[in-house]
Amino acid sequence: MLAEINFDGIVGPSHNFAGLSPGNLAATRSRGRISNPRAAALEGIAKMRANLALGLRQGILLPHARPDHRWLADLGADFAGAAPHLQAQAFSASAMWAANAATVSPAPDTGDGRCHLSVANLVTMPHRSHEWQETLAQLRLAFADPAFVVHGPVPAPFGDEGAANHMRLAPSHDAPGIEVFVYGISGGPYPARQHPDASYAVARRHGLDPARTLFVQQSEQAIAAGAFHNDVVAVANGRILFAHEYAFADKDRFYADLRAAMPEIEIVEVSAAKVSLADAIASYLFNAQLVTLPDGEPALIVPEEARDTPNVWRWLQAHVAGNGPIRRVEVVDVRQSMGNGGGPACLRLRVVCDPASVDPRFLVDEARLDAIAAVIDAEWPEAVDSEALGDPALVGRVERARRVLLEALGTVELIDR
Repeated sequence: MLAEINFDGIVGPSHNFAGLSPGNLAATRSRGRISNPRAAALEGIAKMRANLALGLRQGILLPHARPDHRWLADLGADFAGAAPHLQAQAFSASAMWAANAATVSPAPDTGDGRCHLSVANLVTMPHRSHEWQETLAQLRLAFADPAFVVHGPVPAPFGDEGAANHMRLAPSHDAPGIEVFVYGISGGPYPARQHPDASYAVARRHGLDPARTLFVQQSEQAIAAGAFHNDVVAVANGRILFAHEYAFADKDRFYADLRAAMPEIEIVEVSAAKVSLADAIASYLFNAQLVTLPDGEPALIVPEEARDTPNVWRWLQAHVAGNGPIRRVEVVDVRQSMGNGGGPACLRLRVVCDPASVDPRFLVDEARLDAIAAVIDAEWPEAVDSEALGDPALVGRVERARRVLLEALGTVELIDR
């Protein structure tokens, strides 16, 4: 009874535009803007409702404690007296991007027949490097059933950014698949965030069959253009790989290896002549959810920015009209997340498992989303100025908002993790 569940990160009440992520062009461009945490979180709820309406299964991951006082204490600081850059790094709501929570290998792929999850260490960026402890606590709660194995992080300095640099292709969710780990070596002025040794380590931990596991280098050109994760330039699901022409360092070898491992693969490549790398990254065409609908139809869930970019929308319409492998395009509004460099795919972690094995507190339906939205409406700040993160009133409101939500969802054990 295996099914794919999308676990979306609920946008936290501390969502702000501090511009902490070099290489993430959208985030650095937004630096200093006033953010809207309430609107951002409600956009995420609307996206989850749209998934449910499509017949997809939906789960959640919860906002982290912000500011992260424990992390600051390890630095010998308290929030009120910390330097502004440390305040911003302790206040970040970046855990909302659940694609960076972990790498997931479903049971059909693993040596012991259990679903393995390795929490990402995110050591490359200071504001994300302290997420893994709380993420690990949530994963161990949500996936406590013996059907799962939840691993701690790969040790530093081998940067691991989770599912954003991992793809899986399979004839069906419950069939053995091909797992693809995409790593970086260099990226012009920007750091390559996925270390090859981290990818190898995760594959070994998960007990993957080497004959069905590929390791692929992301192109330096893509990283330098702002593709800080592979999922900004490529996404896969079922038998379909959807990628930009410049996504990979040696695409010809990768495509040949992929076809040898999975002859039925359908590679949908978007040429730079039709959609430039810059437009692909600005529109987040590939940071989309490529999903299989209940009737077996492949669909692509893209952000509004894809429709707003003429050549991107033109390509999508032509592909669907031409009877391409992707048969349907759905559009969602996640503009607040996009402003910080995270599209629809960033907001979700895909887990193929038996839904009955998941802690039900982490699964949602319309009624549960109604309850979450009510808390967000009542408790989330309407606006946050990234230049005023040290405001004690804001800190108090953010901490209260998260506490109220966790109490409402029955996950009080996570309040103090």
